[in-house]
Amino acid sequence: MSDDSFLDLGEPPQPKDTAYRVLARKYRPQNFDQLIGQDAMVQTLANAIRRGRLAHAFLLTGVRGVGKTSTARLIAKALNCIGPDGQGGPTIDPCGVCEPCVSIAEGRNIDVIEMDAASHTGVDDMRAVIDAARLAAFGARFKIYIIDEVHMLSKNAFNALLKTLEEPPEHVKFLLATTEVQKVPVTVLSRCQRFDLRRIPADKLAAHFAKVAALEGAEAEPEALALIARAADGSARDGLSILDQAIAHAGMEGGGVTAPAVRAMLGLSDRAAIRDLFGLLLDGDAPAALAALRGQYDLGVDPQAVLRGLLETVHAVTLAKLGGEADPSQSADERAAYAGWATALSFAALHRLWQLMLKGHDEVAKATLPIEAGEMALLRVVHASSLPDPGELARQIASGAPIAAPSAAPSLAPAAPAAPTLPASFEAMVALIERNGGGSLLSHLNANARPVRYDPPELVLSTQRPLPADLPAQLAARLSELTATRWKVTTQDAEGEATIAERRKAAEEADRAAILATPVVQAAFEAFPDAVLENWTKEPKEANA
Repeated sequence: MSDDSFLDLGEPPQPKDTAYRVLARKYRPQNFDQLIGQDAMVQTLANAIRRGRLAHAFLLTGVRGVGKTSTARLIAKALNCIGPDGQGGPTIDPCGVCEPCVSIAEGRNIDVIEMDAASHTGVDDMRAVIDAARLAAFGARFKIYIIDEVHMLSKNAFNALLKTLEEPPEHVKFLLATTEVQKVPVTVLSRCQRFDLRRIPADKLAAHFAKVAALEGAEAEPEALALIARAADGSARDGLSILDQAIAHAGMEGGGVTAPAVRAMLGLSDRAAIRDLFGLLLDGDAPAALAALRGQYDLGVDPQAVLRGLLETVHAVTLAKLGGEADPSQSADERAAYAGWATALSFAALHRLWQLMLKGHDEVAKATLPIEAGEMALLRVVHASSLPDPGELARQIASGAPIAAPSAAPSLAPAAPAAPTLPASFEAMVALIERNGGGSLLSHLNANARPVRYDPPELVLSTQRPLPADLPAQLAARLSELTATRWKVTTQDAEGEATIAERRKAAEEADRAAILATPVVQAAFEAFPDAVLENWTKEPKEANA
């Protein structure tokens, strides 16, 4: 072995793989086109740059993750970009290839200074900024200070910054970002051009996450992305962090990002289980409702998440009752269930459910025994539903009618008497409503309502004739009030029987024909050919006899 062998160091060291970057950093917007959900702000900035009306200080405010710091960096690029040929000026479309653009993107431009106000709160820190601001930029067009979470500065630090913020040197721009703009002194706000960054809509977030998942080579169900977008609550960063976790979870399971996996990962209750629980509450089935809640709890679902799901259900049913557009993340089964409940429940009942569940949600959040608090909240929903509606209670008191006690087995409708007397026919039902006020409801029932099936306390009306969208719910509530029995009124695309107005007209035509066929009337028309039968009166049978 030669001496040279001792100098053989083997293969040269190979470069290590680039460290993994989380999606929230990897897909940070590099130009204004990639900044989602902030079109109005981008348009304002574009007009200001195009016209040379650049403010000396900008304040960017909004919830976490909507792009405040990213926007500040993009503004720094836009103001300092010199173009590929080095001759360009400020532009809303920075080239991304010139030295200022590249160095700002990589965070190494010495003329763009980022500081966190949370860790530089003192007046001395601000004096250092003020002193450095007097110096000209080293190589960029503007020296730019990006101060994140500016509301964390002390009162003295704000006071030290005020004069420089109002009249900074021509080569300095201040970009301030905060999530709590109400904590920023008015004296500072008045010296800045303010931009309020909006929460990013869930549909835009879901579309953005779909593009990111495709770029990452991960398959993701649309419903799963919709769940992630909803959980992100308008924050792109939060949503990308959840998507990052979901992709990692899918890799462990050997499949794509699925809705059940996302629900399990986030601790969300299954929507079908929430709908089943909501139905049990409406039916007043307390034991089954408590068992359903316990079942969710045993699966690891937070009781507060169950109450949140019930609140979302009440909100969705209310929107369905108003006729609003369906949420694209809802399945066909969900939309059908919401539409059915929207028909059966009045606005008063929905508002009462909302208040009860909102109170329960707050109690569970503060309780030392969350599951017990959740059970008590559901029991309150069930039993409070048996109480009479305040408006109906006032009518009962005004009319002097006896006030019925709540039923032992409560439901959303008033308690039924032991042997309720229900109208025997559709005509009798309409007559009952007519005897008790009627109003616009009566006119619709007479003119347009075609009964498909009348089986009290259930009624199915045809949709062949136009009916108000809320008529079934109004009719069910009115009948429940008049008969002390819970009614179910629905619609069906079927022919149905004739309306009451059509029946009356047919009866009048039959009576007219019968009168014209009598010998006396026929003789009268023979004697007077130009005569016209305008009206007649049907005498009682006893008189005819």
